[in-house]
Amino acid sequence: MSPVDVVLLLLAGLAAGTINTIVGSGTLITFPTLLVLGFPPVVANVSNSLGLVAGGISGAWGYRTEISGLRTLVLRLVPVSVTGAIAGALLLLWLPPEAFEAVVPVLILLAVGLVIIGPWVQRRAADRPAGPEATVRWPLVAAGVLFAGTYGGYFGAAQGVIVLGVLGLLVPIGIQAANGVKNLLGMIVNLVSATVFLMVQPSAIDWTVVLIIAAGSLCGGLVGARIGRRLPSWALRSVVVGVGLIAVAYFAS
Repeated sequence: MSPVDVVLLLLAGLAAGTINTIVGSGTLITFPTLLVLGFPPVVANVSNSLGLVAGGISGAWGYRTEISGLRTLVLRLVPVSVTGAIAGALLLLWLPPEAFEAVVPVLILLAVGLVIIGPWVQRRAADRPAGPEATVRWPLVAAGVLFAGTYGGYFGAAQGVIVLGVLGLLVPIGIQAANGVKNLLGMIVNLVSATVFLMVQPSAIDWTVVLIIAAGSLCGGLVGARIGRRLPSWALRSVVVGVGLIAVAYFAS
């Protein structure tokens, strides 16, 4: 990569780490960037997932206060996310690359759609009653988180929006707490899927890409956790949607 490519990818990692912490769709920034730079889709996806682990860690750490009282919820959902991440990562590695290339435009459109409905999801989460009288539908919560984990292990874009939707609709916690849980589970999915990639097919990883994205996303996660809630979410969503639509057009060309 040229110095310009490195700077571009570093900035994309910074933006992805910030957006992942606040909204949950940062892959729609880094993944298309890697495609434009000429990386094969599977290598781009695997390396991107591994690089974004750093941003997930810093973002989850930044939200530690919001999830400090949700130990039971987290302990129930972490194994489900791990299972989904393993399944999604293995699907990505075992299915032929052509299958991933064929389904990527559909996945990106799905992710863009989830980002668009994100404000409604957040309002729904904010309106949920919090308290012991509210009933948690655990089988539905587990099914939704399992789907999000599998989706995240396979592709990753907007998996956080799925988790936020599941929590907002089915779990009686506020929006900031739900966002904290979303960040933690997203970090775990990326970490587990990255571990699977390392064990099963390390040749699919471009370590230069991983290190550059990791450096950017680590800083982005801290930015998102500290000041992200003061930024206009509509602006971030507009950027994500725009980049996603450009990526779809790229694949269709």
